[in-house]
Amino acid sequence: MNPVHAGLYAHLGAFLEDVCLTWKSETALIEASRHREVHRWTYARFRAEVGRVAAWLLAQGHAPGDRVAIVATNQSRWLVTAAAVFRVGGVVVPLDYKLTPADVDVLLGLARPRLLVAEHGLGRKLAWEGARLVIEAPERAELPAGHTRFEALPDAPPPPVVDRGREDPAAVVYSSGTGGTPKGCVLPHRAYLAQLEALLALYPMQPGQRFFSFLPTNHAIDFMCGFLAPFACGATVVHQRTLRAEHLRGTLQRYQITHMAAVPRLLEAFRDGVQEKLDALPAWQRLAVDGLVAANAAATERRPLPALSQNLLAPVLAGLGGKLELVFVGGAYVPPDLATFFYRIGVGVVIGYGLSEACTVVTVNDMAPFRADSVGPAVPGVEVRVLRAGADGVGDVEVRGPTLMSGYDGAPELTAAAFTEDGWLITGDRGWLDAAGHLHLVGRSRDMIVTPGGKNVYPEDVEGAFGGLSAEEIAVFAADWLWPDGAKLGAEQLVAVVRGDVRLPEVAAANRKLPEHKRVAGVLRWDEEFPRTASMKLKRAVLAEQIRSTVGRGALESL
Repeated sequence: MNPVHAGLYAHLGAFLEDVCLTWKSETALIEASRHREVHRWTYARFRAEVGRVAAWLLAQGHAPGDRVAIVATNQSRWLVTAAAVFRVGGVVVPLDYKLTPADVDVLLGLARPRLLVAEHGLGRKLAWEGARLVIEAPERAELPAGHTRFEALPDAPPPPVVDRGREDPAAVVYSSGTGGTPKGCVLPHRAYLAQLEALLALYPMQPGQRFFSFLPTNHAIDFMCGFLAPFACGATVVHQRTLRAEHLRGTLQRYQITHMAAVPRLLEAFRDGVQEKLDALPAWQRLAVDGLVAANAAATERRPLPALSQNLLAPVLAGLGGKLELVFVGGAYVPPDLATFFYRIGVGVVIGYGLSEACTVVTVNDMAPFRADSVGPAVPGVEVRVLRAGADGVGDVEVRGPTLMSGYDGAPELTAAAFTEDGWLITGDRGWLDAAGHLHLVGRSRDMIVTPGGKNVYPEDVEGAFGGLSAEEIAVFAADWLWPDGAKLGAEQLVAVVRGDVRLPEVAAANRKLPEHKRVAGVLRWDEEFPRTASMKLKRAVLAEQIRSTVGRGALESL
């Protein structure tokens, strides 16, 4: 069956109403906690829950354009709240539940929502004093005035959908990027609908298929791929409230997940699990499996064939649920060998590139054929260009199309600086386009390091070369940026900051394979997890400040 065509709608409220009516008997949501299924809702039940919240919002005087902030883990009520806000013509402000209470309070002050919807455990430490709808408050908990229990909302028929225009704001998404300055991207309904139409032209789903939503729903990737896209297709979204690795694997197997979005670090963990089981096989069995993997790779050279792969490699794929077809990956560098590993065993890794200012995805690999060396061509309707390229073809990446934001909330000067005069978004990323129109990223403009010999070095390039090390995390910096007032090691020498048990000879061996201007001069061992955004991008400036304020150059181990 065909997805509900997003391009026919003016706004998300009308789109989601038709989605629920079209797929009313299909399963919309499954929510699990550890090994227990909490509930399973059809689209008809989802619509009823949305109607209950929407009716309450209107009773509170909610008007079109009013903002509602959400602070919650991935769960059904997150999606219900967003759909209810769209139904009454409101604007969703998704906030990262992993932020500190102080950081959330700052964003609430910037966003100025009429209402905050928050899980009790996440919201009780916030200083924000506005009205709240509280999710999962204990029965004995006494809520302050102005706080309402989500679960206690009265039953009510869904109110009529409030009309909005395509250019009206649907959401304000705060993007601190890797620099830490909060900026609210105002994303109109037009951006979400255009993005959805483009992605479903490439990767439609079907009723009965199941998307595993565990990346934070406040982030653009999961909001699009783990909510709007499956709903357009009548597929099922599965939420797992406990995100420990063993429960993730259990959910993959129990619900036979077909699609999910992930970050490279999680894919690495899944790969290690599969590889461990393969390595434990007797020699004759391993030889047979290797032959089947090679046969699958040959058969799927031009395009994925999920049914064939699942039959050929059923024992290999069993640990991943046996039905996993596609994993959408972005937000950080994806090592080609990692993506290739999964493709060879029948799981397509769809590598993409996006940013909050462009709604979700700018480019994505189309798997025709599979390529692990780029972030793909521009999605339908979006244009990408590279300007001010050097002799190596690397230049500034700019984007234009219907998925772009209206601007930064309340910041006309920042908005003007983000766009060229002819409407292209200045991404701040550096890259090059190949003959097939595929984009290759090399790093952020502000992270570029210039060596004494005038060579440009992007940290991501060097970090990717160290991907095979046993370190849990690795980040590359210019030494003189980390310690600008210290004793010089030499202008712009590179430093590898590593977390985990890694031996210097291991680093040195990988280092020797790099061109001389990309080699690191020393290693700094770091015990704490690296600070990252919701999409797992490294917050380089934050990590650099932590290092700068904690250790000096004397902690470096020279190579």
